[in-house]
Amino acid sequence: MQAIRSILVVMEPGHPENLALNRARLLAGVTQSHLHLLVCDKKNDHAAFLEGAAAGLRQEGFNVTTQQAWFDSVHQTIITVQQEEGCGLVVKQHFPDNPLKKALITPDDWKLLRYSPSPVLMVKTDRPWTGGIILAAVDVGNKDGEHRTLHAGIVSNGSEIARLAKGALHVLSAHPSPMLSAADPTFQVAESIRASYLAKCRDFQRECDIPDECLHVEEGPADVLIPHMAHKLGAVVTIIGTVARTGISGALLGNTAEVVLDSLESDVLVVKPDDILDRLEEVVAQR
Repeated sequence: MQAIRSILVVMEPGHPENLALNRARLLAGVTQSHLHLLVCDKKNDHAAFLEGAAAGLRQEGFNVTTQQAWFDSVHQTIITVQQEEGCGLVVKQHFPDNPLKKALITPDDWKLLRYSPSPVLMVKTDRPWTGGIILAAVDVGNKDGEHRTLHAGIVSNGSEIARLAKGALHVLSAHPSPMLSAADPTFQVAESIRASYLAKCRDFQRECDIPDECLHVEEGPADVLIPHMAHKLGAVVTIIGTVARTGISGALLGNTAEVVLDSLESDVLVVKPDDILDRLEEVVAQR
């Protein structure tokens, strides 16, 4: 987070609260980042709106640029501009979709989380981060190289945010319930499953220097446990990783970050493994 030099802020002219801009302004204040304000619209002229927001920020000493653009869709516009401007973080306010609409059409925010080559911060509240709980969700049961890289990125971002906000980092790992049909006997008994996950968590805990009181290992589906634990702890930011599942598997299984986005009461930061980012950048470059 500290290494980010430019932040892309998605502006919403129809929503005067500007939660995304307020959050990005605070982040830029501590990271000394450039702010690039973007309105995604192909019809209306929002130059006055953008310049008004930029003028106030410049008076406060921020380095700001503005842009109105449109490339086929909201998520594609954001990603295209992010790549062109070299922004290391996208900040956008999240607006929940109608459940029926969401069942028929993949929401733009979901597509942004899937395809963005940079981390995305979905802003949901105006609660201050200072002194708050930062919750990082990991799956220690999945230890392939891609997920190990992802876990390291999640905890690294969480630690950096906790340091900048003078808050506390907590880590959550969910483990599955017993499955009598499982081929491995370990996954047929609750005690065996928990013991196996706790052992993996201890290794992860030592690697990442996580205090006992800040590590939570719980039984159940991640899409239920993450919002529950975030609410229980009163987290101000929840950090989730995604391997950017797309296509049929994405439609059938979904991505945890997408599934919990509406149910979380905190801001949500979504990150990906470095190799995923490289592949996404190649895809974007070809379009």
